[in-house]
Amino acid sequence: MIDPKLLAILACPGCLGDLELGKDQPESLIVCTKCGKKYPIKDGIPVLLADEA
Repeated sequence: MIDPKLLAILACPGCLGDLELGKDQPESLIVCTKCGKKYPIKDGIPVLLADEA
């Protein structure tokens, strides 16, 4: 699980929008609230690469 403090400072690399945990799979996805891109969480680490979205 992602620490809420970390999630609060992370931003989408594409549009700089806020990120939130995915509603369907909160342990494996982070979703941008602005553009809707989904980023995977691998071994507890968010992978914020545009190629992975």
